[in-house]
Amino acid sequence: MRIVSQSRLGAVLGALPGVPRVVAGGNFTTPWQALAVLDAALGEYRLCMLNAQPGVPDRDGVILESPFIGPGMRTSARLRYFPCRLSLLPVMLATMMPPDVVLMQTSPPVDGTVSLGTEVNVLPAAMEAVRARGGLVIAQVNSNVPVTYGDAVLSVGDIDYGIEADVPLPSPPIRPAHHASAAIGERVAALVPDGATLQLGIGAIPDAVLAALTGRHGLTVWSEMFSDGVLSLAKAGALDTDQPVIASFAFGSAELHEWMNRNPGIRMLRTEMTNDPARIARRPRMTSVNSALQVDLFAQANASWVRGAIYSGIGGQTDFVVGALHSRDGKAIIALPSWHPKAGVSTVVPRLAGPVTSFQHSFIVSDQGTAAVWGQDAVAQAEAIITQVAHPSARDELRAAGRELGFRLGPSARAPERAEGPATSGT
Repeated sequence: MRIVSQSRLGAVLGALPGVPRVVAGGNFTTPWQALAVLDAALGEYRLCMLNAQPGVPDRDGVILESPFIGPGMRTSARLRYFPCRLSLLPVMLATMMPPDVVLMQTSPPVDGTVSLGTEVNVLPAAMEAVRARGGLVIAQVNSNVPVTYGDAVLSVGDIDYGIEADVPLPSPPIRPAHHASAAIGERVAALVPDGATLQLGIGAIPDAVLAALTGRHGLTVWSEMFSDGVLSLAKAGALDTDQPVIASFAFGSAELHEWMNRNPGIRMLRTEMTNDPARIARRPRMTSVNSALQVDLFAQANASWVRGAIYSGIGGQTDFVVGALHSRDGKAIIALPSWHPKAGVSTVVPRLAGPVTSFQHSFIVSDQGTAAVWGQDAVAQAEAIITQVAHPSARDELRAAGRELGFRLGPSARAPERAEGPATSGT
């Protein structure tokens, strides 16, 4: 790795031919300074990022690409969404979407190596793909990036150029606690035994689940990502200290970054390892917990689309649902509030109007209750979703719609006396 000035890096990037494709680290480890140099040097390029945060260049000449959409790209007219399981994105980068440049953020060199810190993800695969076509690997070297182990460790010889930029790593905004999330967290936690292996996605509900698990023992983590909730489990003594926390990326507070720094109990692995359904299935009592925007009476979940527009993407949900279902004593859990307060609508619908993110789960959980759907016939699944997951104000309409869809559903059940009104539910 050759450390250069920003002006020198701009000259190198400006000499690239055509309309290069750039893969940059996403989430909360985006190399913003290096990305700004690239944007100033190139009139046209394609930018591929996962869960891009606000501040991404969005102008004429820039084509935004992603299989998992973050708030930095979500509303852009220049967005190209590529449906893809996260476990298969490395294959796509090697074949259909080969990069010409990889931008990432690393720790400073020590003994000939650097660390990717909190964001391994698809970066190793992107580096291999860019090397195969003679492209560039560029690092933003930042002393605030924690040193983590596993696939995060890279040789400085694998990097062409580096620029130094010591800037704090940003943290996600703190989400306010909502009653529905806390209730769902308690219900999901009741399904998690001691000694389970955990995967949790992004959002207020997964955070609430982790908060409700601090009294467990012998838990392990094999997940696409983790945040401060896992640190809370470690502090509470809920984790099996003989097993490392396994993940592909992480984001959270400065305290989380400090905990991760040079911690041998954490191994950051590349996506095709963490998200491989076969590897996931080998984990004992694998418990996958993911959120959804909607579920329907066919027990299908939509976690990607809102009102006909892409909101996020498939991500790793399908990988972990499949892996958990094949794990011995495993569970695949979908958790969501029963009512969307901002839109004023039920999150349980008769049939999804858009693409399905995942299906065939073990349990669907809301603030209203827990529906055990695995091993039930289709009518029993629909009945459980209506009576245990849907908000009481939506149940009669769902039952009528279900009959029109062919479900032989019984008469309406009496709504619980203490059911909460729509205005008090939310994520």
